[in-house]
This record gives sequence, structure tokens and C-alpha cells, in this order.
Amino acid sequence: MHYAFDEDQDAFRAEMRRWAEKVLAPHYQADDRTAEFRHQLALDMAGMGLTGLRIPEEYGGQDATAVIAGIAAEEVGRADFNAGYLIINTALISDIIVRNASAEQKAAWLPGIASGETVPCIMITEPGHGTDAASLELRAVPDGDDAWVLGGEKTSITLGMASDRAVVLARTGGPGARGVSAFWVDMNDPGISRSAFDDLGSRAIGRASVHFDGVRVTRADLIGDEGGGFVSVMQGFDYSRAIIGLLCLGAAQVSLDEAAQWARDREAFGQPIGRFQGVSFPLAEYATYLKGARHVCYEALWLKDNDLEHSAEAAMAKFWAPKLATEVIHQALLTLGHVGYSTEHKVGQRLRDVIGLEIGDGTAQVSKLVISRDLLGRPYAP
Repeated sequence: MHYAFDEDQDAFRAEMRRWAEKVLAPHYQADDRTAEFRHQLALDMAGMGLTGLRIPEEYGGQDATAVIAGIAAEEVGRADFNAGYLIINTALISDIIVRNASAEQKAAWLPGIASGETVPCIMITEPGHGTDAASLELRAVPDGDDAWVLGGEKTSITLGMASDRAVVLARTGGPGARGVSAFWVDMNDPGISRSAFDDLGSRAIGRASVHFDGVRVTRADLIGDEGGGFVSVMQGFDYSRAIIGLLCLGAAQVSLDEAAQWARDREAFGQPIGRFQGVSFPLAEYATYLKGARHVCYEALWLKDNDLEHSAEAAMAKFWAPKLATEVIHQALLTLGHVGYSTEHKVGQRLRDVIGLEIGDGTAQVSKLVISRDLLGRPYAP
């Protein structure tokens, strides 16, 4: 059993950390204040290959392993948590396209994602359907033999305000998952309107509700088979959930590092505050928990790279890492005291930001359902 990164992975981690601290970190708080997505961010990340990590080289991508994508997410999470959504979205959507699209579609769609010119999003959630995504209601009404017209609403869409293209799940058939198809939709269509949320955190990612009114798509926009969209899209989420875990752990680790440095530097009663168990022991506990959660996330990605089942591990990563990151960052803020409570420090923003991923991309309850079915067996679990 080998628990260390190899030489190439270590070099990539070091390069990512240097670059993210130089290019991403200076914009983290400013982007939150403006609450706007900077398209230059996508171009900057594309220049480092981060928007094409999971795209084959023939389409301009890196053809990177899932573990490398996890390293990238963790290091970006340290510098600019919200920039990590570009890694999550582009990797997830690229995987969907690579696995399900035709050769012509891949050649048309993937290079723009890899270059950062196309900012993609994925649209599943609706006002009445979040966890119960197979019951979605946005309609794709047939319009001739090879076209449909989309009508309805999607909500809570990450990068919804900024995206150029979207994977949209819509109902082409009867009830349930088998009636759902996936389309690659131009977000500049005149039948699409968007409205932004005023969120607690991750304000720079442009979470939005999106309305479709007479948006026409053709068979050339259909991803995979008609009626196969739900299954083809959901297969990618195990991978993205481990990436989400590492993004959150990156933000938590840098916050813990800052708190540990403060415990060395700050003095009270004539000695560093780290000498007091009430300060040092919580940091020690969370350092332990972070190491455990990180192993779960990378195990899920290693399993994916080796074509092994990883749903339970991905579910563990998804429910544990965001929850743990929230707790770690909260403790770091308390350790920093009045310094951490000021908006001049990044720790408060990190706390607001990571909470969003306790909700998005699958609740803790759904993750525990997946884990319990793997643990007990389907006939003995909820």
C-alpha cells in the first residue's frame, strides 16, 4: 500500500500552489465584493490546463487522471475557493461529453471548454425538484422529427449567470429517469432569461434561476441517446463529489495553517497561546480529521482511475468533507479571534463559501443513503 504522491504528482502540486497563490488568491475577496464572475478567470485557469483536465489531448485538453484533478482542486481551494467551481464544472461536463457524445460533437464542443472560451454549467435542479431529480418537469416538446422546444425553469444553477453553454436535462418522454434526455444548449438563445441569487457565500459564481421559453434544440444538440440523459449525467457525479471534497479541504487546510501560525505568534500571559491546550488541542483534532477525509477523497479518485467501483467512497467524501471543512474553518476563525472576525481576513469568507457545498451537488442525507446501501446491502437499507 502506497500513501504518497509520485514525483510527477508532487511536482504538479507544488506548481499549482505557486501559481494559485500568485494568480488566484489576490482576487478571492475582491470577486466576492463585486459578486460577479470574471471571464478572465476562465482564461487564466485554461492557461494552466485546469479547464481541460479531463479532456483528451486531441481536443486541446490534458487527459489528466482523476487524482491530478483532485490535486488541482485542493490547491485552488487554498487560494480561491470559488475558482474551484470551474474545475468541478468543466471536469464533470467534459466527462459526460467524452463518455456519451459523438465524435463530431466532441470535436465541436470540447476545445472551447479546454481553452476557457466556453464556460459551461449543468442544469438539473428545478424549483420543485432537487434531490428527486428524476422527477424533473422542464419539457422538451417534439418539433418535427429531429428537434424539440424547451420550456420551463431550472434553479440554483452554479455559474448560471456566467455560462456560455449548458448541459440541460429535460423531459422528452414519460415519467421517471428513462423519460429524461440531455442537451447541449447555447445560453445566448433569446428564449433564455436568467436571474441571479443574492447568496450568503460563493457570490462570484453567479448562482441563478434560468427560464426557458421556446428554446429550440435539435438532434445535433442531444447528448447520447434520447431518454438516456439522466443515467449518463448521474454517472459522472461520483467523480465530481470527490473533487468537491478536496476543494473544501483545501480551504479548510489553509485556514488551519493560518490558525496554527497565529497560535505560535500570538502571546497571552507571557507565552504563545499554542501552549494552552484549549487552543492547541482543537487544532490537533481537526488536523487528524482533515487527514482522514483527504484519504477518503483521494481513494475515490484512485478507484475511478483504476475503473473500480467508488460510489460509496465518493459519497463519504461529499457528506464528510464540506461538513468538516465548515467546522475546521469555524474553529480557525475562533482561534484567530477578533482578527478572523474582520472582513479583512479571508477566513470568514471561506466559512460562508464552503457551507454552500453542504447543500449543492447532493445533500448529506443522499450521501448517507448511498453509503448505507453499500454497507448493508440494498434489501436491508433505506
